[in-house]
Parts: sequence; C-alpha cells; structure tokens
Amino acid sequence: MVYPNIRALREDSDLRQRELAEVLHVSQNTYSQYENGVIEWTAPHLVKLADYYHVSVDYLLGRTRKKEVNR
Repeated sequence: MVYPNIRALREDSDLRQRELAEVLHVSQNTYSQYENGVIEWTAPHLVKLADYYHVSVDYLLGRTRKKEVNR
C-alpha cells in the first residue's frame, strides 16, 4: 500500500530516498520499495520515521491530517 504522506514529507524536506534509507538502516532499494508500496512498512520503521519527522504514525498512514504528536 502506498502512503502519500510519507513521500510528501520526504520531498517537502528536500531529502533523497537514500538519506531516509540510512535513517532506517535499510538499502535505498528497500526504502524505494516501501515508499512505492511494493513491500509493506514494518511497525518499527514507521515509528522511527514518525519520530524522525516529529509526526504521528497515524499521519504517516493517512489516518489523520494532524501532523502533531500527542505526548
């Protein structure tokens, strides 16, 4: 499944897939497959990405439009 917010956050931050792949400790090819919906995101990677961008996992998955994390 493709989650448009994930790609939008990366592009809005002027980051390349390779840079996010390094954050997640995966190859650039694996990150590309995640972003394009070829393989499903794992929960640990979604949490790490949410922490990196300071947004909620629900925002990444498109379940809410609110970027803020309730802490």
